[in-house]
Amino acid sequence: MASGFFALLDDIATLMDDVALMSKVAGKKTAGILGDDLAVNAEKASGFMSSREIPVLWAITKGSFLNKLIILPLAFLLSAFIPTAITVILLLGGLYLAYEGAEKIYEFAFPHVHKKEAPKLENLSKEEALKREKDKIKSAVITDFILSVEIVIIALGTVATAALLNQILVVSFIALVATVGVYGIVALIVRMDEFGAKLVNLNKRENSISDKIGRFLINALPKVIKSLSVIGTIALLLVSGGIFVHNLDFMHGLFENIPSILLEFIVGLVVGIVVLLIVKLGTKLWKTFF
Repeated sequence: MASGFFALLDDIATLMDDVALMSKVAGKKTAGILGDDLAVNAEKASGFMSSREIPVLWAITKGSFLNKLIILPLAFLLSAFIPTAITVILLLGGLYLAYEGAEKIYEFAFPHVHKKEAPKLENLSKEEALKREKDKIKSAVITDFILSVEIVIIALGTVATAALLNQILVVSFIALVATVGVYGIVALIVRMDEFGAKLVNLNKRENSISDKIGRFLINALPKVIKSLSVIGTIALLLVSGGIFVHNLDFMHGLFENIPSILLEFIVGLVVGIVVLLIVKLGTKLWKTFF
């Protein structure tokens, strides 16, 4: 009995070692997409009143956990029985991400062409503020879903030849890190000014070290958020371009002289512009005839 128990412990230890090693490899493979996920979601989670930042971020985080609960079992089943469906889902997600990135660039280049400037938060009624909040949460969760699919598929690809149990443990671990790690860092970013204010009020001495650090954090937050908006848009196009470059066979070997990151950005931008034009044309025709 005792020998059997210790043999079981030895098997578990070996399994954990294998999982840890494969998780390290999968983590390296998904590091780029996790960075893009952070930039995109930090931009999505910003722009709320200070008192609503954490509740909104928690709502997005719960949506992200739900996304993983939906994606993980489906990914394992599709990978086992219909592997081609994984590629189709990735390409559809790539179209959406490319469209969203191109739309952001269009809105920056042609601001408020079809609509009036959105009122500031302080000028909104409670109902209007809640509606805007729900819309941003919904948009963030949808984007998180698509990025989560990409993260799960990449992680799954690194352990495709491993035993099923190892696949489940490794990919689930990466999915958990993707949610807890990304949104934990996002929480630190969006609350940076609050932490800065606490440092300023830490003592009554003028121009102390805590005052300088606090004022730096307060002044840096708007610049960080603005930068993340730009980085998030670029990340959307890079992720979408990467999906097409790595999953469409006819693109393999083309444009070999172009750096991969530049190629992925160009592909994402071109696809995004095409999808944006189709959507806008379709919307215009719908309004004309219906």
